Amino acid sequence: MPRMSDRYLHVRRGVFESIPLFIPAIPFALVFGVVVGESGIAPWLGWSSSPLIFGGAAQITLVSLLGEGASVAAAVTAALIVGARHLLYSVSIAPRFKGQPRWFRWLGPYVLIDQVFALAMLRQDDNPAAFRAYFLSAGFTFWGLWMICTAGGLFLGPLIPSGWNIAFAAPVLFTALLVTAIDRWEKVVVALLSGACTVMLSGLPNRSGLLLGAIVGVLLGLLLESRRKSL
Repeated sequence: MPRMSDRYLHVRRGVFESIPLFIPAIPFALVFGVVVGESGIAPWLGWSSSPLIFGGAAQITLVSLLGEGASVAAAVTAALIVGARHLLYSVSIAPRFKGQPRWFRWLGPYVLIDQVFALAMLRQDDNPAAFRAYFLSAGFTFWGLWMICTAGGLFLGPLIPSGWNIAFAAPVLFTALLVTAIDRWEKVVVALLSGACTVMLSGLPNRSGLLLGAIVGVLLGLLLESRRKSL
């Protein structure tokens, strides 16, 4: 077990390293506010999806489809498909959850979002207690900031002129995560091919092209990683 000062260092590092990755998510929170406002859903009900789902893309998918008149079943299914990439994150990070306390194995997945996954994969060599402190501090920093910003987005989002086109926030956010994670040529190939697959399948219903593109990326990544280790 690390000393208290060491644990504080990991907590502080998790907080401060997560803040730069949250900055691109601020316009995303404003987009969420615009979507809730246009959907006709009560603001408090729209915001309640933040603690319940805690996933910006899935939240926007759910609220926008409900606002367009889709059935609850169809909206929930689409949101689940968009959020299905988190299952792939779970597979990748599962070894770091082995040997951890039961409470952490239950609580940790709640804050396993894109940015936290990207940060946590850089801390795989930490001992279990240090990893736990870093993971939770980063995760709940994102959680707290997202709760605040989505609440603010409900009031500020509708005031933003439509000509500003703040929807650019989503690709900027994920591009930042992609650049952070790419450190080998194999990852470049995986990113390009899975992205191309997602674009080609973007016309599929319920946005299932996102899931298929992610699956292609994972399978290709496993293939290239197996090839690299065999050389």
